[in-house]
Amino acid sequence: MVLLAAAVCTKAGKALVSRQFVEMTRTRVEGLLAAFPKLMNTGKQHTFVETESVRYVYQPLEKLYMVLVTTKNSNILEDLETLRLFSRVIPEYCRMLEESEISEHCFDLIFAFDEIVALGYRENVNLAQIRTFTEMDSHEEKVFRAVRETQEREAKAEMRRKAKELQQARRDAERGKKSPGFGGFGSTSSSSSSSAIITDTLIEAEKPKPAPAPIRPSGSSKALKLGARGKEVDDFVDKLKSEGENIILPNTGKRPSEASKSLPAPVNTESVHLRVEEKITLICGRDGGLQNMEVLGMITLRVSDEKNGRIRLLINNNDKRGVQLQTHPNVDKKLFTAESLIGLKNPDKSFPLNNDVGVLKWRLQTTDESLIPLTINCWPSESGSGCDVNIEYELQEESLELNDVVISIPIPSGVGAPVIGDLDGEYRHDSRRNVLEWCLPVVDVKNKTGSLEFSIAGQPNDFFPVNVSFVSKGNYSDIQVAKVSQVDGSSPVRFSTETSFVVDKYEIL
Repeated sequence: MVLLAAAVCTKAGKALVSRQFVEMTRTRVEGLLAAFPKLMNTGKQHTFVETESVRYVYQPLEKLYMVLVTTKNSNILEDLETLRLFSRVIPEYCRMLEESEISEHCFDLIFAFDEIVALGYRENVNLAQIRTFTEMDSHEEKVFRAVRETQEREAKAEMRRKAKELQQARRDAERGKKSPGFGGFGSTSSSSSSSAIITDTLIEAEKPKPAPAPIRPSGSSKALKLGARGKEVDDFVDKLKSEGENIILPNTGKRPSEASKSLPAPVNTESVHLRVEEKITLICGRDGGLQNMEVLGMITLRVSDEKNGRIRLLINNNDKRGVQLQTHPNVDKKLFTAESLIGLKNPDKSFPLNNDVGVLKWRLQTTDESLIPLTINCWPSESGSGCDVNIEYELQEESLELNDVVISIPIPSGVGAPVIGDLDGEYRHDSRRNVLEWCLPVVDVKNKTGSLEFSIAGQPNDFFPVNVSFVSKGNYSDIQVAKVSQVDGSSPVRFSTETSFVVDKYEIL
């Protein structure tokens, strides 16, 4: 078998993608493809047509043709088998068999074509091998990333140890000076990194920047430079976007629950700014039953004006689920228990300036299914051609408004794109990660239920675990700051509040 060229063309003979496997000029390829529609006999059903010099082996793809141009002495049976493999490759990269979709994924198709044929002869490969080869998964890259993450963890641990030593030395020095300050939170000159460690926050307000590891002198590579990962990722994502790829940025290196998308900070903040943040971790069984659900919350205070340093916060706690509350050790616990006020044990001291200080945190852990904010029900059922999958959601906590909801369903590899039936919202098929993403901009009391149906080859176990991610400007535990007032005179103080409820892990196993 000698394969001259493989092409995807329109019924008029216009080439959308063409890959030549022997030395041929562009003019000759375009001439062969332009002559192809004129040679087909409409009255006969054939999958090939011959001329004096070449043979066309073709297969219709809706409004397009997959065409192989071979020599006349080529084995027609091998040609047909190769044609079927080419035809199966195209749906792997193109969701719709249209001109725009083919043009958008032309380079992916060319790379796949090169794995099928080399120098005019077919390689002994199947669809799964083609996918593996084009993904170019590297074991060395995984080892390098693991080493780099280990270096980052060691650098962070060393930084925390040094910060504790510095804090202890500062405390020892302040015992003799008796200078005014707020030792438990750190003085006003404390760095943001030490503040984040001392407050023992559940949600880190400002992550400390790890110190860079030594860089190899040879070359300009930044492979071992800690902290450079973000820029490398951004550059790579920008390059993919410029090539027309649809990119969904991961969070903290994890994709679906890819957890904890952060809501944008408000533009206008007062001199007293409060952040009410919550994270949810949920693991649920596919047949029902909540294995574990944990909600961690924190109120973080930031004071940027010295005259508002001596203040108290009135907490409005409307929770009825049994949330466990815990105040910072330097907060007057008796005052909080009696009057729901957060203030310092020593009212003459001030909160630190320009530092994020965690003053109150809470925790809810339960296996009560009625407390699940968003239930997911996935029903795969086997059919003659594969599996019919029905998945639906229902918002149980009607006071919440969830934004950017993404429900990620794994699908088998090497079986093409799923056939979508009924759909509320939008969907994306990521063929590289073998994931179908069901995207819902808003889920609230007006849009509390929805469903998605699709069909694809596979087994019921192939569609689990289902992962969910979302963000919300609401508060799950209904704990808010109602009022901020001065310690002296109880005069009210203007303040701004930022509330967020995000996903750390939300999985249906």
